Amino acid sequence: MRLQWVSSLYTNPGFFIWELVTTFDLKPMRIDIITILPDLFTGPLSHSIIQRAKEKRLVDIVIHNLRDYSNDRYKSVDDYPFGGGAGMVMKIEPIYKLWTKLTKERAYDEVIYTSPDGKLFDQKTANKLSLAKNIILLCGHYKGVDQRVRDHLITLELSIGNFVLSGGELAAAIITDSIVRLIPGVISDETSALTDSFQDNLLAPPVYTRPADFKGWKVPDVLISGHAQEIEKWRMEQSVKRTRKLRPGLLEEE
Repeated sequence: MRLQWVSSLYTNPGFFIWELVTTFDLKPMRIDIITILPDLFTGPLSHSIIQRAKEKRLVDIVIHNLRDYSNDRYKSVDDYPFGGGAGMVMKIEPIYKLWTKLTKERAYDEVIYTSPDGKLFDQKTANKLSLAKNIILLCGHYKGVDQRVRDHLITLELSIGNFVLSGGELAAAIITDSIVRLIPGVISDETSALTDSFQDNLLAPPVYTRPADFKGWKVPDVLISGHAQEIEKWRMEQSVKRTRKLRPGLLEEE
């Protein structure tokens, strides 16, 4: 028996609930990250929630150095673009070699390429990907990858925003963190992930902790009233108010 996400994807792709189900699949989620800069992942994927998830065997994160699959002794993974132009392009051969090796070993739900011109990554996408068993994340670099990789090997292209980074490693780390924290059992208080911003197209309400009065800056009375129904009503009102002020586009998506 284990807890897993159950999604009403056919009616509301952003809504998830908990359900206790019987399953014989006790394997952790596996995320394979393909990169030319493997050391960049040492920090973000070796601490806090991600590290605890790995220790609990809820997720396996495997970092692959693409240079290990290069066809030459110089371990090169890039070349000049056909037709000329500035910058270098990631070659198809080492990517295809590693992709072939991985896909022969197991089936993958998604093969994701991190790119500035991909689909904008959001909470609904994170929710959906948290249901996957195996994912590949290919980190873009230079001027990008040979288009044939995108045409024939990639199933989903994701961007974390309308800006350009030096490479896709930071984007891959962000996507990984966003997915892993949703896996049942990773966060001790499961309701915490379900009440995050964007889960219902609303920003989270303001939060406070002790002391209740600091230099005359007081916590709203309702939060220390002990009246659960009034507290939830206040939180919903604040979520709508903050969303309308800071991210009105979210309300238009409903």
